Amino acid sequence: MAGFLPSLRAFAFSLSRNSADADDLVQETLTKAWAHRERFEPGSNLRAWLFTILRNSWYTGAAKRRREVADEEGRYAAGLTAEASQEWTAELTSLQAALNALPPEHREAIVMVGAVGLSYQEAADISGCAVGTIKSRVNRARHRLAILLDMEVPLDAVQNVIDEGS
Repeated sequence: MAGFLPSLRAFAFSLSRNSADADDLVQETLTKAWAHRERFEPGSNLRAWLFTILRNSWYTGAAKRRREVADEEGRYAAGLTAEASQEWTAELTSLQAALNALPPEHREAIVMVGAVGLSYQEAADISGCAVGTIKSRVNRARHRLAILLDMEVPLDAVQNVIDEGS
């Protein structure tokens, strides 16, 4: 293998355009070749096998480098923040529980119109009822969800939903 070092280094330099990176790439190639020496078939072309390992290592590293950001001083990392997801998880759980508490026809109507984005007409066609019925179900579902999720709704709207009992 030592006889191939100059040509491996030249090939690595042609890929990386940096002598330190080329040396690292050759070292990685030799390490991988040694670790997987049992895969080399005696009598086949050792030079080609080493060059293939080097080329594949370069392309694998290039794919990783495309996803990385140079940030030696940590400025980029210091600016990264992520909102806590616990609150959103709790809210999503509450919403799911509130949706499950709705009558099935109200849940179906609000999901079709509110979540899926269907028009009232499309939802009515799917449900096999009048557009006014879908509008009423969606309205009642919105008000009931607001109550179940402790959202502020006008008192008269709450009273209408309670009086209707559905």
